[in-house]
Amino acid sequence: MMINIFIFVFGTIVGSFLNVCICRMPKKESIVKPRSHCPSCKKTIGWYDNIPLLSYILLGAKCRHCKVPISFRYFIVELITGSLFFLFFYYFGLTLEFFIYSALSAALVVVSGVDFDIQEIPDEISLPGIPIGLALSFIFPQLMGQGTHLLGLAHSALGVLAGGGLIYLIGLLGEAIFKKEAMGGGDVKLMAMVGAFLGWKLALLAAFILAPLFGAVFGIIVKIKYKESLIPYGPFLSIATIISIVWGEKLISLYISKVIFV
Repeated sequence: MMINIFIFVFGTIVGSFLNVCICRMPKKESIVKPRSHCPSCKKTIGWYDNIPLLSYILLGAKCRHCKVPISFRYFIVELITGSLFFLFFYYFGLTLEFFIYSALSAALVVVSGVDFDIQEIPDEISLPGIPIGLALSFIFPQLMGQGTHLLGLAHSALGVLAGGGLIYLIGLLGEAIFKKEAMGGGDVKLMAMVGAFLGWKLALLAAFILAPLFGAVFGIIVKIKYKESLIPYGPFLSIATIISIVWGEKLISLYISKVIFV
């Protein structure tokens, strides 16, 4: 119980830092300096007002100094990050997979937050993530379910091509159908990064099946309610990636068994 609580709390602390990244990266500001401050009154936030989850509740979702409301995003990012860290610990234990997938999920939280705000996926996350994923798959081939370093690298490289390439093709198809850009270059680079970490099978599951499913459902709702057709796709790619990490192999096995049975 104690280690479970520690993992969750540690995740919320990471989530607090991710909020800084989401807020500052679109502005091209440093994520290190200056210290956290209220965007309205510019007052530095004391440590006692920067405790993940609790401070938001105790302050009544308002700045202590100027009483301007604090965005609910700060709370939800901390909660989601803590929950993801707990999820990976529950499924993988304190293993290599836990640390790597937790770091990947943190990157996806930042990507999703920025994409929600400005409909752009930061290259600062996805581009370095591709060589990092390739390197980790070479050093730890077990991430790809392989026994040799070269096979681990090969599966990771195929994941880059499958993830990024498929999203690129979907974008071309959407552009041909709707006569406007359907998929941004940021989505392509994001799925290339995901493919580097997950390999080609899980990258295809995330990009070709899960993300379009979630995106279509949300897109229909937004279209009906707000008459808006442009939606950020990064969050759906991120959700699909998390599901693929935890349940992807089971979903693939279930699908194959159903096809064979039919």
